[in-house]
Amino acid sequence: MGYGLPVQNISGTLSTSRIESALLTTRAALLAFRTPEVVWSGQLSASALSTATALVALALSEKNQTLADPRRERLIKSGLTWLAAHINADGGWGDTVNCRSNLSTTTLVWAAFGAWPGGAAYSSTISAAEKWLAGKLGGLDPENLAAKILERYASDRTFSVPILTLCALAGRLGPGKEAWRHIVPLPFELSVFPPACFAALRLPVVSYALPALIAVGYARHFHAPSLNPLIRTIRNAATKRALKVLESIQPLNGGFLEAIPLTSFVTMSLVASGQADHTVAARGLAFVMNSALPDGSWQIDTNLSTWLTTLSVHALGYGEVELLSESEKLGICDWLLRQQYREHHPYTNAAPGGWAWTNLPGGVPDADDTAGALLALKTLGVRKAETEEAVVAGVRWLLDLQNSDGGIPTFCRGWGNLPFDRSSADLTAHALRAWTVWMHILPKNLQLRTQAAISRAVEFLRYVQEPEGAWGPLWFGSERESGELNRVYGTSRVLLALSETGLDAQREEIAVHWLIRAQKADGGWSGGLASGPCSVEETALALEALAAALEGGRRTPDALEPAIRKGVSWLVSRIENGTWKQPSAIGFYFAKLWYHEELYPIIFTVAALGRALRVLKNKT
Repeated sequence: MGYGLPVQNISGTLSTSRIESALLTTRAALLAFRTPEVVWSGQLSASALSTATALVALALSEKNQTLADPRRERLIKSGLTWLAAHINADGGWGDTVNCRSNLSTTTLVWAAFGAWPGGAAYSSTISAAEKWLAGKLGGLDPENLAAKILERYASDRTFSVPILTLCALAGRLGPGKEAWRHIVPLPFELSVFPPACFAALRLPVVSYALPALIAVGYARHFHAPSLNPLIRTIRNAATKRALKVLESIQPLNGGFLEAIPLTSFVTMSLVASGQADHTVAARGLAFVMNSALPDGSWQIDTNLSTWLTTLSVHALGYGEVELLSESEKLGICDWLLRQQYREHHPYTNAAPGGWAWTNLPGGVPDADDTAGALLALKTLGVRKAETEEAVVAGVRWLLDLQNSDGGIPTFCRGWGNLPFDRSSADLTAHALRAWTVWMHILPKNLQLRTQAAISRAVEFLRYVQEPEGAWGPLWFGSERESGELNRVYGTSRVLLALSETGLDAQREEIAVHWLIRAQKADGGWSGGLASGPCSVEETALALEALAAALEGGRRTPDALEPAIRKGVSWLVSRIENGTWKQPSAIGFYFAKLWYHEELYPIIFTVAALGRALRVLKNKT
């Protein structure tokens, strides 16, 4: 092999044979990560925030003698040790060990050390945290702390109220009822209404945070009931039914959304508020304990197995030769078909037909994973009859999710405008790709409906494109960019969709220009136009999208091919020096919570090099 394509970089001329060698290395690495089921599970980053919330739930359970378990004290001690060992040099904590210190995580960790009597042994760690917090807040008085936490999340109470509730339960907001006056009451009584009413009720939390609304709202009511006798009476009357709702949406393994922070907030709120023996508390506590990692930490979620599997299938699909055997394709296909929800989901009341990010009980069907599954099934190209039946249901599920603005939200249509509920460009682009590749097998009436949905989706993307040409995404971010938006991720995902579908050549060209402008001098990309460090993930995402644009051949600027060559050079250099597997914290979980995933740099690199090599060969 070897076409002799010259690509200049700091290490000299980069030939096609070196690109091919690098691609072979990355593909082999990705294939090696398969589980015995021949799918991908990955490994999410350890999280100081998750660890802190888990420890407070365990500490309060130990105090209330809930679900006696000899592991609990050991887990608390090892968790505190892990937190102390992973404090940043400035005295704070970020969401992962690679993140900058932030207010939310540092506050939660500081509170966790106060929730357990043994935490006092870490006096130097606590002092460093208090110094960091005082520097950020101007003081550690509860009034100021509460105001700053509420300010960080504005009108969205999804995370601010649980953080302050944890602080109150850990004794960091003052004694007794005094602590609870700093916490905004959540209207948990509204959860007894039918789910179809939730959008109209304009709940102050996002759709997936209903468990927190109920449990945290109940805790506030239990410790500091409203002074208004009517509201107090209504909440007293609604408590039993609200807790029934909470129990009905909890998966059998106890983990709401497989998320340790959310499950921990629910568990600690119930345990410390007269409901220590409730089924929800017992299941939640068991989930938290079973989710602990051997090093004493906790992740934000159990795994992203469905999401990672669909991304991996997509990345491997650029091969000139079959990289998966027929039996492997059948195995992956069967596994994906088993993950499709065939009944209404109790958590979000979602109709059948969608996919979640994981194969575990806490998963909830969502737009990104449904689109990803549809695209992966197309790439696999097996089990035609079973696949087409699943595809029709999946396409219809995405159509039913489309908002009135033409965009696609995450879980629930029309829930509201709080972060992670509104329509977003990256999810809409993903749906466009999924709809387009399967259009030919849809029944005529569904084809017409899908064509109308595509037109509306394209209009939405035109409307939300920023003046300079970029799109911001929803579930990925960048700590160093304006508004913490990862515009490279968002723009690359939209450009990929426009290039593959040919739906809007003008917007496609504008997006190409923006990504070329965002490329750094060394050939890599960061999260946007700021001067932050480049990452493998962001470089690979941008490179794949630009390669798709070049392959499409519509109004592509002269600078496009050189930009691709520079990006390839940057990636190949990282592969050759062994630094390409180092993950970056670009994942954006709920409420500004960062994570990294060990497979992201590997998957994205395989996709980028596969597509770039293909298009560069064709150009030669």
